[in-house]
Amino acid sequence: MTLLKSSEAAGEIERLLGLHPKGFDLSLGRITRLLASLGHPERRLPPVIHVAGTNGKGSVTAFSRAILEAEGLAVHVDTSPHLVNWHERYRLGRAGGRGLLVADAVLAEAVRRVADVNAGEAITVFELLTAVAFVLFSEHPADAAIIEVGLGGRFDSTNVIDRPAVSVVMPISLDHQAFLGDRVELIAAEKAGIMKRGVPVVIGHQEYDGARDVLVSTAERLGCPLSVYGQDYLAYEEHGRLIYQDESGLMDLPLPRLPGRHQYANAAAAIRAVRMAGFDVSERAIEQGLTTVEWPARMQRLTSGHLIAMAPRNAELWLDGGHNPGAGQVIAEAMANLEEREPRPLFLVAGMINTKEPVGYFEAFRGLAEHVFTVPVEQSDAGLDPAALALDAATAGLEATACDSVGDALATIAALTSADTVPPRILIGGSLYLAGEVLALNGTPPT
Repeated sequence: MTLLKSSEAAGEIERLLGLHPKGFDLSLGRITRLLASLGHPERRLPPVIHVAGTNGKGSVTAFSRAILEAEGLAVHVDTSPHLVNWHERYRLGRAGGRGLLVADAVLAEAVRRVADVNAGEAITVFELLTAVAFVLFSEHPADAAIIEVGLGGRFDSTNVIDRPAVSVVMPISLDHQAFLGDRVELIAAEKAGIMKRGVPVVIGHQEYDGARDVLVSTAERLGCPLSVYGQDYLAYEEHGRLIYQDESGLMDLPLPRLPGRHQYANAAAAIRAVRMAGFDVSERAIEQGLTTVEWPARMQRLTSGHLIAMAPRNAELWLDGGHNPGAGQVIAEAMANLEEREPRPLFLVAGMINTKEPVGYFEAFRGLAEHVFTVPVEQSDAGLDPAALALDAATAGLEATACDSVGDALATIAALTSADTVPPRILIGGSLYLAGEVLALNGTPPT
């Protein structure tokens, strides 16, 4: 992805990318060896909320962090991938305040130390970066750590944590089939691999009964205290408020800051996860967390920056990195909700990589988007050609035009929009790589 070129840490990681294979090689043997040589930092972490899922894991991570920080707790967060800078993957908690992205010198030193201990042994860069997270989190005191699975669960390099405080599995749909299987049941089995015997498990809203059944049966077989969305806890909107319910009763809460009805279930999973992890959070902290939560490139409205000037006057510009059919469905629903409240013509600017299912993603927008403008994904060697992607959009029943860049797409939309028409709503999406490019181009990287 787009890097902070002057960063010392970025230089160290770029060096490792030149030495080790890119991508994933799902196994725990290499990272287990490395962590043993590092003195097992993964055994010296604060209570861990371990999060897996095809969609929603980033949102539940963001909600959990916001709630815990509103309670005054220091919270470490490890997420992937980053959008603009490598530092986004590591947020170090501060007592009584908002955690900060790791400082460049601190990250660079940790990367060097981990690489030196690895001593050139075969390993993937993602495994090295996971070890960096464990080193950083073990050496900086905090009250909690939220660790997001990179890919799958069972053989993901984060899955060396023996006793998390809670394991969370968010919605599962088809994605990364080459690694995880071509049926949701197989993918669910891989993601259920983060469950540990006797450790509490929270299962988020599941669209597919087959996935839900695999998750529930695995948790029951392992004797895990289990909480299932729609059965043991749930959330719904009533009179413009979010009603959350579990065995402790009802809470009348403000609607989440993150837009889209799908965020109700994500917020509920975070509340449930924080509670099952053993944190005694107040209703005040939950309210504050829901209204202050931030999660870049997930239904993020861009209100300032360089790209705003390229868009039609008074247009709404939205950004979301969702990239699979399941994500397409929830993003399209969120756009439809906005359309209900304030009708505007919707244009979709999309770029994708070749490991995704473009037709399935685009189908969610049929009858909603007036036109699709496809663009290249410059920061990935796997980016799809915009002309081929436009054909995929057409196969899904959408009118589509290939463009040379996001700026070109915005200029084309501006040329189609006259002063006497309703300003459009523009959604840029289809890839986290593209989302990172957009945030960098716009001058608004995550902080």
